[in-house]
Amino acid sequence: MASEKNLQELFHETLKDIYFAEKKILSALPKMAKAAQSEELKAAFEKHETETEEHIARLEKVFEEIDETPRGKTCDAIMGIIEEGQDVMKEFKGAPALDAGLLAAAQAVEHYEIARYGTLKTWAAVLGLNQAVRLLESTLAEEKKTDETLTQLAASEVNQTRSGCLTGMRSRPSRPPSP
Repeated sequence: MASEKNLQELFHETLKDIYFAEKKILSALPKMAKAAQSEELKAAFEKHETETEEHIARLEKVFEEIDETPRGKTCDAIMGIIEEGQDVMKEFKGAPALDAGLLAAAQAVEHYEIARYGTLKTWAAVLGLNQAVRLLESTLAEEKKTDETLTQLAASEVNQTRSGCLTGMRSRPSRPPSP
């Protein structure tokens, strides 16, 4: 008979998942910053690289609190999201829509992280892991702030200044359909 898995084990498995994801994100951010055409987007990626290093350090403290060695577990979700971002960098290199694609990929990453950190924080509270709750809350707040920054960039600069280029079409007056 298989032993029943408990919340502590699920917490640990999910912690390994986000640890792996953060490490992969850390290696992807410099490439995204280099590919970005907008100086503001480059700066956002560079700032988040520094924050991601802190996220990893916080996760290592959470591993300590549960008496486990920091170790990642392959996260297919983040691998897929990062691969999509790499595809955008290749397929749209030098194109006006590149930054919009990079923003979309970055926000997909942020939304994944927000979901993971929110879940882990809730489970840590249930498990009585008070230090973990504080650490995970700090990271969750930063991830939400990064998402807000990316949303503002998308709305203000990247998508707006290149909107005609994104569709490849210029605005035309609408015509009624032919009879």
